[in-house]
Amino acid sequence: MTSQLFAISFDASQPVRLGQFWSGLLGRDMVDDPHDGVLLLPTDDTGFRIRFAPSEQPKVVQNRMHFDLTSSSLEDQRQTVARALELGARHIDIGQGPDDDHVVLADPEGNEFDVIGPGNRFLAGCGFIGALACDGSQAVGYFWSQALRWPLVWDQDEETAIQSPNGGTKISWGGPPLMLNGGRDRVRFDLAPGVDVDRQAEVDRLLSLGATLLDNGQGEAARVLMADPDGNEFCLLTPR
Repeated sequence: MTSQLFAISFDASQPVRLGQFWSGLLGRDMVDDPHDGVLLLPTDDTGFRIRFAPSEQPKVVQNRMHFDLTSSSLEDQRQTVARALELGARHIDIGQGPDDDHVVLADPEGNEFDVIGPGNRFLAGCGFIGALACDGSQAVGYFWSQALRWPLVWDQDEETAIQSPNGGTKISWGGPPLMLNGGRDRVRFDLAPGVDVDRQAEVDRLLSLGATLLDNGQGEAARVLMADPDGNEFCLLTPR
């Protein structure tokens, strides 16, 4: 068994406050994270955890990953936006046009997310978090499909998407042109080795797929920091 997607991890200056925002918006329970910070738990076996880890580094550029939240109707979309604003979100302009059917918001620490209008066929059946939309190349979509053993469900015009065999949220990459890397990623994947998987063997497998090692992974460190083929950081955790 290979690595599993343990969590989508956000750096946060106030992890509990940010966790409370997303817990209220998504309706997920919040618990302490054994690695650090807080976790939002999935509501079924198609979901992943959402992790908020303490960080003193401020957010200075647009994230290269964001959530696309789905809507069943225009009224449902309006209610989601209203609930987000009440919890502490704000409207932002990242260049969206007046005819776009999605509403662009930022959470209390500036992390962008979209509330998508009803009738989006690509996100149909994916749940409330329809997608984790990422800036990235076709090659990085192939990498994550192999790394997680999630099938490709979209591969067209250099855009790719993968989805767990159990269904649920899609992870998509928009293809070129790619955003400039503005420093350390505030949103990233945290992986956990599967049961009975040797961590070093899993590091070696990820390296063979095109990852690079950003630390040496020696000793009893709680995580091995790596980067995917586009240079996006991710962590391989040690189970506790």
